[in-house]
Amino acid sequence: MQADKLWQKDNTPLHSAVEAFTLGRDPEFDLLLAPYDVQGTRAHVQMLEKVGLLTKEELQDVLRGLDQIDADIQAGSFQIEPGVEDVHSQVELLLTRRIGEAGKKIHTGRSRNDQVAVDIKLYLRAELQQLKKQVLALFDILLEQSERHQQVLLPGYTHLQTAMPSSFGLWFGAYAESLVDDMSLLLGAERLIDKNPLGSGAGYGSAFPLDRDLTTQLLGFRAPHINSVYAQMSRGKTEKVLAMAMSTVGSTLARLAMDICLYLSPNFDFIAFPAEWTTGSSIMPHKKNPDIFELIRAKCNRIQALPNELSLLLTNLPSGYHRDVQLTKEILFPAVQELKNCLTMLQSALPHLQVRSNLLQDERYQYLFSVEAVNTLVKSGSSFREAYRQVGNAIEAGQFHWDPAQPLDHRHLGSLGNLGTERIRAAMQELTA
Repeated sequence: MQADKLWQKDNTPLHSAVEAFTLGRDPEFDLLLAPYDVQGTRAHVQMLEKVGLLTKEELQDVLRGLDQIDADIQAGSFQIEPGVEDVHSQVELLLTRRIGEAGKKIHTGRSRNDQVAVDIKLYLRAELQQLKKQVLALFDILLEQSERHQQVLLPGYTHLQTAMPSSFGLWFGAYAESLVDDMSLLLGAERLIDKNPLGSGAGYGSAFPLDRDLTTQLLGFRAPHINSVYAQMSRGKTEKVLAMAMSTVGSTLARLAMDICLYLSPNFDFIAFPAEWTTGSSIMPHKKNPDIFELIRAKCNRIQALPNELSLLLTNLPSGYHRDVQLTKEILFPAVQELKNCLTMLQSALPHLQVRSNLLQDERYQYLFSVEAVNTLVKSGSSFREAYRQVGNAIEAGQFHWDPAQPLDHRHLGSLGNLGTERIRAAMQELTA
């Protein structure tokens, strides 16, 4: 039997095709929002009691019932029943069954528009905290590897052509510093997420004397969205800003994964992983495939598409609530989990990465040292352009030679001999303090 909708005023049933189409994947994603719907409702009813819209006894009954529902959620037994439209309806339905008439009062002074908006803010805020922790954990691993391998030389490339000497220290450190910039964007998204839309109702406020500062404090938000119309307009914008930040993390991870795939290739053979971190072929017994890194690359490239997908969804929406924004859940929520999974996999795999030493002893990398030869001539008094001409002519004549065992004198900040890892670490600490 179909349950009544919160908005249903008579017994006329909704056409089943309309119900199925409008619900979409919401029941799946609403389960993720369930603990936050309870959290938002707790704050709302405490505020209702303070302004005289609930009695103390009713408040205690409601809070007791919400605790029971929260326990069901934590135990994994909470479900959205067939015919129940969303998580908000399910919580109110369960509460009313358990405590009676007081359960019917919890919607006073709010709409499902501000209810879902605050649920999503709370959910994304919690997920963002996890993302930040995982980015920091990967950052620490990258810096540790940078310091451990700072003396191990690595061919540097431009245009995928051998260019100049690099090092594993520089390579790992580059991705660590990239995560510093990515963290800046995550923190910017956090500032927008950390605003409270509860109390904006359907987008136009309420005649009830709601205390929005109190619910902001109870929910631990930094501030409320002040204007009720804008509180609703932030729906979608919040998701898009977080998607932008996630896409930059995804870009860093995808590029790192691509480097690893290249460097694992026998044509490069710069690094290796133990056999348990690679996969094989059904017909080629020699294969050690970098499947996990290829999937990280693919998943993170998809994540980079998120801002564009959300932009297309939200383009030209007028002010006010529109059902279009329902689809932000199915775009963003799975992507948050995918990014967390990619970060977890990299954290697990990178400590097992093995670097090859003495790579630059190979004759194929002789021309990597051409700039060193030019700089040596310049230090001896030659002009740069004349030194460049001399070395270039020697290369063309097949007469260029450089002893790769000769020490390299790179001492400026961010170079082979001065990685600046402490400054990179300090930059991240300053951001996250």
